[in-house]
Amino acid sequence: MDKYCVMTFKSVSYSIKFEKRMKENGMDVKLIPVPRSISASCGMCGRFECSQRDEIERICGENKIQYEGIYEFMK
Repeated sequence: MDKYCVMTFKSVSYSIKFEKRMKENGMDVKLIPVPRSISASCGMCGRFECSQRDEIERICGENKIQYEGIYEFMK
């Protein structure tokens, strides 16, 4: 079974910074609306392959990108 991860953020500005920094580092990410199963708010989250999780968390730490959580979903 394939799965993917989403990372939620404290603000839209962090999601935009996330996308920019990840693409600069060659990571395959994209912004999507936060799934309803996580939150009913109108926010954006970053979607990526779970195999990239450690590297993405490292890049977020180095770039002071604050996120709320990481969730796994089945494709």
